[in-house]
Amino acid sequence: MEIAGQHILVTGAASGLGAATARELASAGAAVTVLDRSAEAAERMAEELGGRAIAGDVTDPEIGAQIDGAIEALGPLRGLVNCAGIGTAARIAGREGPMPLEDFERVIRVNLVGTFNMLRLAADRMTTLDPLPTGERGAVVNTASVAAQDGQIGQAAYAASKGGIVSLALPAARELARFGIRVNTVAPGIFRTPLLEELPEEVQRGIAASIPFPQRLGEPEEFARTVRFCLENAYLNAEVIRLDGAVRLPPK
Repeated sequence: MEIAGQHILVTGAASGLGAATARELASAGAAVTVLDRSAEAAERMAEELGGRAIAGDVTDPEIGAQIDGAIEALGPLRGLVNCAGIGTAARIAGREGPMPLEDFERVIRVNLVGTFNMLRLAADRMTTLDPLPTGERGAVVNTASVAAQDGQIGQAAYAASKGGIVSLALPAARELARFGIRVNTVAPGIFRTPLLEELPEEVQRGIAASIPFPQRLGEPEEFARTVRFCLENAYLNAEVIRLDGAVRLPPK
């Protein structure tokens, strides 16, 4: 899909991997809708990109009305990139007792249910569009994590949520194929994000040393370029791309 001139919605787009992705797509000529829980941050990013801001929660079943408002402003929705997500660190059974069930449910709800909610709403709107010259009506890129396969101790909730996103790729792509809508997934490894940059420099160096090559943290712009490739390559479908420098996470 040629993304120049196309309307693409990016969730979690006001910071981290989502912000880098929104900037990459806008630089390629896409009209970008920025969705983030922070209204102020979303407006700031949308103003920078000349796009549209949505302040909302990806788990909100009624957020479709805001998506429709963005469509009225920027045109038919051709792309969705799901970057919104949260994490938690808790043992299933720790010194303080069992992991609170509500903590597990919250991560699953935001990461997995939120991804599916946005997928269903975006796909519903894409199915009615006229096909592009490639036969596509739209494309979706979801964000998983290497934790889906290499989940560490304390990552039960996070790994389960990202594993669900990985498993979603194939059935979603198969179901939406008849409409010409592709679904792919990027599973990033250890990336330089605002949260990770808060760690001491020596800790960051220690983490980077565990990555075979290149022996450094991933840059958000590298993730963004991978998302762009997923959107642009019309033959890429139902794929899960590990973007991790060949790292395999140890148990802890």
